[in-house]
Amino acid sequence: MSETQEFTLTLTQESDYVFRIEFDDTAIPALHTDESAPLGGDTGPNPSRMLVAAVANCLSASLLFSLRKYKNNPGSIVARAKARLERNEHNRLRVVHIDVAIELPETAASYAQIERLLAQFEDFCIVTESVRHGIAVDVTVRDGSGVQVHPAVSA
Repeated sequence: MSETQEFTLTLTQESDYVFRIEFDDTAIPALHTDESAPLGGDTGPNPSRMLVAAVANCLSASLLFSLRKYKNNPGSIVARAKARLERNEHNRLRVVHIDVAIELPETAASYAQIERLLAQFEDFCIVTESVRHGIAVDVTVRDGSGVQVHPAVSA
């Protein structure tokens, strides 16, 4: 079964490293991001924090989905995520590891089909599985007159 979905976001620089992210064609309120000090002002999450939050959120939602799929009615799930950044061979920081610890409110024995749902919930997580397997990213840059300047287009 093949299914394709798409969505768009619009990022607009508001000041220095502060960006407003709008979730196009939705009623979702805009989100503000900023880089950590000393580069930015820490007025919002930076992209690394948003990536880690997306992984932890998706895993938690996938676990909730799996619990409910087997007619469980869990209370509040709590997840804590920790990221490790390291410099690569070019001395650039990269997220190299994300550790997500999810806490269920009840004992495992309280949930129907716990072994089965624990064996499959990660596979439902779009973000985690995408990050684990890599995502193709194409980048173009256009100048103020609309001319594509990156990647360079040969005439």
